[in-house]
Amino acid sequence: MLSPQLPANSLELRRQQNLGFDLLFDEGNKTAESYGLAMQLPPDLVTIYKGFGIDLPAVNGDESWRLPVPARVVIAKGGAVVGIEADPDYTRRPEPEETLAVLRGAA
Repeated sequence: MLSPQLPANSLELRRQQNLGFDLLFDEGNKTAESYGLAMQLPPDLVTIYKGFGIDLPAVNGDESWRLPVPARVVIAKGGAVVGIEADPDYTRRPEPEETLAVLRGAA
């Protein structure tokens, strides 16, 4: 998984959730930006985040208030993108079987 969260924050999340995979650091959302998946939070949403005590600048280590669009990107060994699904609504995610089908096709 790729995240703009500082490595220390990701390590804590990995520990808390007992994740069996690495969380990679996307400093400044540069990778998300290269895939067209970085979004700037509008001022009203920044206000809401702050009201809930969410401090993205502290978590991500930059003042941009940008987040990646939740996405699944499958990249073949040669570097070609063979599957991508993105949705700004973080509650809608691809089904695991859909991801496995893309992976099988990329092999």
